[in-house]
Parts: sequence; C-alpha cells; structure tokens
Amino acid sequence: MSLERFCQIENGFWVLLCENNAQNPQKVIRDVEENCIQFHFCFKGKAVFIFNNGNYTLPLADEHMLLLYNPQRTLPMESDLEPGTKMVSVLISIKKFHGLFSHEAESIAFLNEENINKKYYQDQIITPAMAVVLSQMLQNDSDALMGRLYLKAKVYELFSLYFNPSKAADVAQCPFLVDEENVQKIRLAKQIIIERMSEPPSLQSLADEVGLSLKRLKDGFKQLYGMPVFQFLLDHKMELARQILSSGAQNVNEVGLKLGYSTSSHFIAAFKKKYGTTPKKYIMSVSS
Repeated sequence: MSLERFCQIENGFWVLLCENNAQNPQKVIRDVEENCIQFHFCFKGKAVFIFNNGNYTLPLADEHMLLLYNPQRTLPMESDLEPGTKMVSVLISIKKFHGLFSHEAESIAFLNEENINKKYYQDQIITPAMAVVLSQMLQNDSDALMGRLYLKAKVYELFSLYFNPSKAADVAQCPFLVDEENVQKIRLAKQIIIERMSEPPSLQSLADEVGLSLKRLKDGFKQLYGMPVFQFLLDHKMELARQILSSGAQNVNEVGLKLGYSTSSHFIAAFKKKYGTTPKKYIMSVSS
C-alpha cells in the first residue's frame, strides 16, 4: 500500500509526504505552479524523477535530497518510488521563499541577482539533523489545523539546517567518520534502534551487528547525531509518544506498551521528565 499526504500550508507553500509500502514501484504525480522551488528529501529508499515525457530523468538516492528550480518553465512533479521508499517534498513559490530569506538572498546561490533568472539544481546528502526532522514529519499524524502548523515549523527547521548547516555536525571534525563505510554503519545502528524501539538490542549487541567496536559505536554515534545511542532513542520515543497522544489514536497505556515500557508508570515518568507534564495532562491540554 502506498501512502501519500499532500498538505497546503499557505498560498504558494505545499508539503507532500510519501511512503511506498507496496511491493512494486509507485508513481507520484503532481502539478507544480510556475516559479516554484522544489525540495525533495529521500529519507529512505530510492526515487527517480522524470521530466519531458520520460526523455530526462534524475535519480534520488537514499538519504539524499534534490533542490530544483527553473524560472524558464514549469516542472511538473513525476517520480517513481521504489518499494520501502519514504520521501518528503516541499514546494514553495519563489515569491514566498524570497520573503523568508529577503535579508539573506545574496548568500543563497539561486536567489542572488546573478542567478535569479537561471535554472538551478543541487543534489546533496541529508545530514543527521535533517534526518531527525524528516522522521518527525513522516510520523506526524496531527489533525488538519495542527498538522499544518507542525509541518510549517518543521519545514522552516529544515530550511535552517539546509542553508545554515551546523559546524557541529560536520563529520570532518571526527577522523573516524571521514570513512564513509563507518558513517553507514552508524546510520545502520540508528535505523536498527528505531525499528526495534520496543525491544532494542544492548549496545554491545548493536555494535556486533553493525560491525563496530563498542567504543567506536558510542563515540561515532555521539559525533554524528549529537547524543548517545539511548538518549537518541529516548528522544525519538518521546516525540513519537507525543504525536500519538495528540492524535487520540491510543490511550496512555497503549502508547507505553507500543514504545516498549513494561509498566505505564515507567512511561509516565519518562514522558514527564522530557516534557514537564504527564501524558494525561498533555492530552487534556491539546484537546481543550
């Protein structure tokens, strides 16, 4: 089954969330208004963008993003998503975008006076900080109004990370992470703990599974994601818990069990430590 959620945040500003859970490639087709900038983030899997009736294609690899802008012609969105692919697309008019970055326009390549009327294309890797934001966007299931506000905030966060990348996340600061193979092993470790969050492996088991020493796993993970393995997992769990509770889809006990807590009291304590309130009070605050 393929899931596709299209949300208009404001005039000239749209977000598309796609997940291909089918066993075959799925096609995503959207009309795009003239003078729109397209940001496509492949959180997981692989996609191919198709232009000019199939005469030209652009691949989008796992954990990569594409920025597309062509002021000379419209670029309708047509892409094929491989099975298991998760992708976030942001479509924003040049007028709206320029309004967000009016003071920084000269420092953004395709907004400065020399390039403003030229087509622009960029393919780059998704940073770990971006990956966290994308994961939150894909998991968000708030109602229509709160969903729009949430996605708008997350897109602004993505723009901030994209145009002002944190030097703290630069893998060059850690010699171990210069090796792409080591980076992929750390990314695999992150994927494993997220997929098995209800019963995560021990640090030693995780290190053995991805082929790293315990010390390299701990040091590399903290360097790449800014926090220890289980702190990252706890933050991910609490964000997921907050989203599920906001949606009203499950009660407190059900959410605790889903996230791997043996008792609801343990879950309540963890939630209160993170957000300063209990899950029940949080539900009341968002439903009032």
